[in-house]
Amino acid sequence: MISLLGMIFLMGVAWLCSADRRAINPRTVGGAFAIQVSIAALVLYTPFGQRALEVIAEGAFHVISYSQAGMDFLFLDGGQPWFGFIFVFSVLPVIVFFSSLMTVLYYMGVMTWIVRLIGGFLQLILRTSRAESLSAAANIFVGQSEAPIVVKPYINGMTQSELFAIMVGGLASIAGSVLFAYAALGISMEYLLAASFMAAPGGLLMAKILMPETESPDERELTTDDDEDMQYVNVFDAAASGALTGLQIAMAVGAMLLAFIAMIAMVNGIIGGIASLFGQDGITIEMLLGYLFQPLAWLLGVPWAEANIAGSFIGQKLVLNEFVAYFGFVGQQDELSELAQVIIIFSLCGFANFSSIAIMLGGIGSLAPQRRPDIARLGLRALLAATLANLMSAAIAGFFVSLTL
Repeated sequence: MISLLGMIFLMGVAWLCSADRRAINPRTVGGAFAIQVSIAALVLYTPFGQRALEVIAEGAFHVISYSQAGMDFLFLDGGQPWFGFIFVFSVLPVIVFFSSLMTVLYYMGVMTWIVRLIGGFLQLILRTSRAESLSAAANIFVGQSEAPIVVKPYINGMTQSELFAIMVGGLASIAGSVLFAYAALGISMEYLLAASFMAAPGGLLMAKILMPETESPDERELTTDDDEDMQYVNVFDAAASGALTGLQIAMAVGAMLLAFIAMIAMVNGIIGGIASLFGQDGITIEMLLGYLFQPLAWLLGVPWAEANIAGSFIGQKLVLNEFVAYFGFVGQQDELSELAQVIIIFSLCGFANFSSIAIMLGGIGSLAPQRRPDIARLGLRALLAATLANLMSAAIAGFFVSLTL
């Protein structure tokens, strides 16, 4: 039940950091929170929802298995795998395959239909604008750089609140291709899927508290001509383009892990060397982050005995990135209780970290250069809102999982 206290605390932080508390729309905030709670209750507490999530996860794993065929063709020699590159050959190819698949589905109109359906639902229930609702829906499936393309015609004329909501939605969510990569690492697909869907209303919830709407959004219809960046010659062109995009993401993830893990080792060496001068051994950056974020992890519902390690992962995700945090979590998740595992998985499921601000500035800024100053100015506030959205999902998930234990 500590999770309830955590939810109140997160709401309080969001309210205190609001740019205009009197302009907060109770219907939008209440509706977004209700949807977030409803999704969690359905898939984490009810037998029907749990079974439905298992079926979806099983189907998702079947999709992942198809990438194995391409991986075998490239990396198996006479049935024997090349040794030493297990991570590269088991996780990164999933990103390439899923990116290609998503591009094909967009080309065929399947994803566009799904995104507009979910976006329309959010707009109807929350009274948010067409653009921010569509972007929130798109972020369930694609990354923070790709989702804004869906609403590219709107960006230059967006209100401050709309632009902020787009930014928060991108930071609070993860790309579908990366979600599949996390699952390939050994993280529960069911919880990843639930967290991904909860991020859509969760992002809008925190965005509309921290930056409520005070202007009149553009509500014109999005036409097929507006989707010019999603057009390809044929399905083969779409598949090839998606594969190349996936390869770029995979290479970036691999390089990022190599650099950050090496950097952590270097910093730990420096910290350890300095600490040893004072007779203290075993001090690491992970340990320091754990102590810093331990109270927050406890507020989310993690038992105090495990809150230090949970706080460490939350801190790593914010300071470094979610992939580094998940990579470390995989090696220790079997040592943690189910409740702690669930809360950590939900807490880490989002792009909310300092480096993502630069990615967002480049992504959305390239679509609407004249809004780049606004994006830079709102970056840290958007990071706060997205982090609160991820933590709120974790607190809600922890609450419902604790009821089943």
